[in-house]
Amino acid sequence: MPQPAALSRIINQLKREPSRTGSIVITVFGDAIVPRGGSVWLGTLLAFFEALDIDSGVVRTAMSRLAADGWLTREKVGRNSFYRLAEKGRETFEAATKHIYDPPPSDWSGRFELLLIGNGEDRDASREALKNAGFGSPLPGVWVAPSGVPIPQEASRAIRLEVSAEDDSGRRLLRESWPLDRTADAYLKFMKMFSPLRDWIGRREQLADIDAFIARILLIHYYRRVVLRDPLLPTELLPPDWPGRAARELCGDIYRALLSSSEQWLDQYGTNEAGALPQARAVLAHRFED
Repeated sequence: MPQPAALSRIINQLKREPSRTGSIVITVFGDAIVPRGGSVWLGTLLAFFEALDIDSGVVRTAMSRLAADGWLTREKVGRNSFYRLAEKGRETFEAATKHIYDPPPSDWSGRFELLLIGNGEDRDASREALKNAGFGSPLPGVWVAPSGVPIPQEASRAIRLEVSAEDDSGRRLLRESWPLDRTADAYLKFMKMFSPLRDWIGRREQLADIDAFIARILLIHYYRRVVLRDPLLPTELLPPDWPGRAARELCGDIYRALLSSSEQWLDQYGTNEAGALPQARAVLAHRFED
């Protein structure tokens, strides 16, 4: 079954960018492996990356770095290596999963969390964790997010206050905390890249199982790079033409169309220590629901 031009263009765009193999590995785990028990054979990952024309040596290096940085753990069974997500980043990972797939919060109290981070040695780790959790920063050491956003463990020692966005000064603080213009541009680029694929699928065309899995992983890879920098602000604080809503709808449409075929590829080629990967949890069917 020939690969559609819409998907080929996405893959070619990926190849023109600096290598993001490690990031794609994390996407594979979060999107496809965790719902199937969390552990996968290195050979399954190598088969996927081979279909992307990414050399096995590059993949092995990325896996070693992720393990050395504490994101993955490796278990050897004979000559085979099996990987799963480490506990280190599980809280950050779970928060990111909700941010990507769950609907944006619909109820808002008009209040925000404000965190003050000191100059301690853990400041860099706190900054990265807060960015990934959706916090914005109007000033060095100052971070804000809609009230109720979980605070990462890395920032647990921060001074925590609650502020109101109901007056002009509060709204100005929020506008200056996130690069909303850059985020809007990133959403528009995402839609330009993936709209042809939705159009192709809309003509009831069929993808080979491996191409469906590739398309699904690259869809989430590119979407999460934008949405994890989006604070998912309440509608009251967003411009009327905010593209985040349309981008989420596009992503959900494509994801649902690819899900069955992409899971069939995992049924055939996905392996862990016990053999074939278990069937995915029902949570997959509810992703991108409103």
